[in-house]
Amino acid sequence: MVARVARIERTGGPEVIGWTDVELPPPGPGDVRMRNAAIGLNFIDTYHRSGLYPVPLPGGLGLEASGVVEAVGEGVTSFAPGDRVATFGPPLGAYATERNLPAASLFPLPDSVDHETAAAILLKGLTVEFMVERAARVEPGWTVLVHAAAGGVGQILVQWLTAIGAQVIGTVGSDAKAEMARTAGAAHVLLSRSEDIGAGVREITGGVGVPVVFDGVGKATWAASLAAAKRRGLIVSYGNASGPVEGVKLGALNDHGSLFVTRPKLFDYYQSPEERAAGAARLFAMLESGAISAQIGQRHALEDVAEAHRQLEAGKTTGSTILLP
Repeated sequence: MVARVARIERTGGPEVIGWTDVELPPPGPGDVRMRNAAIGLNFIDTYHRSGLYPVPLPGGLGLEASGVVEAVGEGVTSFAPGDRVATFGPPLGAYATERNLPAASLFPLPDSVDHETAAAILLKGLTVEFMVERAARVEPGWTVLVHAAAGGVGQILVQWLTAIGAQVIGTVGSDAKAEMARTAGAAHVLLSRSEDIGAGVREITGGVGVPVVFDGVGKATWAASLAAAKRRGLIVSYGNASGPVEGVKLGALNDHGSLFVTRPKLFDYYQSPEERAAGAARLFAMLESGAISAQIGQRHALEDVAEAHRQLEAGKTTGSTILLP
C-alpha cells in the first residue's frame, strides 16, 4: 500500500514541507491503518514546522484527521476495518493519505458527525472542553474574555461559553471578524488593532475586569490580558499566534491583582483512557445538541498545505481550515 505523506527535513517556513510516496507495511501489534478522509489544520502544526516546538527530524506533520480503519494489527479489539474514526495525536503524521498509528490514539466517530466536521473540530473542541470545564471551571453568569474570537478555537470557545451561560467579550482584528464573533454568541466585541482592550473590558465590566481570559494569541495580547483580568483572575494562555510570551515577570501578576496564569497542554488533560472518553463524549454531546458547530472557513487540497500554513500565519483565515486528500 503506497501512501502520499508530507515530510520535513528541517524546520523553517512553509517551503520546508515536502512530499514523498511511502510503502506502508501491515499495521503492527496495537496499531491500525487509517485512510484519511479529512485532515485538520491547527496552529500547533506551524509550531512544529517552524521549530518553536521541537520535533524529531526528518518527520511528519499534522495531528488531527478523520477517516476509516482499513486494517488492524495484532491485539486490536476496539476497532475493525470499516470503522469511522478520528484522531488528534499525539503521533505526528496526519498530513498523509493513509498511515499506521496506535489504536489508542483513535476515537470512534458517532454516525451524526461527518468527516469534515470531525477534522475541523476534534482537536479544537477538546481544547475548548478542557480549558472551559476543567482548567478555568467557568460558571454560568461569568463574563469572560476570548482573544481571536473569530478563529478556529475562538469561535468554538464563544459558542461553548455562551451555551453554559457565560457572557463573552471577544477581541478580533477586523469588522468582518467582529460579525463572525457576534454570530458565534459574543455579547461584546472589541477591535484589537484600534481599541484599548484593557480599558474596553473595564468599561464593560464596571471597572472590575473578567475572572478568566482565554488567550491564544500570545505575545501581542499578553499586556491586554493582564489589564483585562480582575483581581485574583486567571489567564489561560494557550497559544502563540503572534509569537510566544517570554520574559514574564511574576511581579506583573502581583501588580495586576494577584493574578493566576496557566499555560496548559491538551495531552496533559487527555492522558488516561477515562479522560479521553469523557472529554470526547462531552464534545460530541455539545455538537449533537447544536450548542457548538464546526465553522469551516477554508478547504484546501492536502498537497496545498504550505499555502494553508501561509494563510493561517498571516491571519487571513476564519474558523477552521481542513485539508482534503
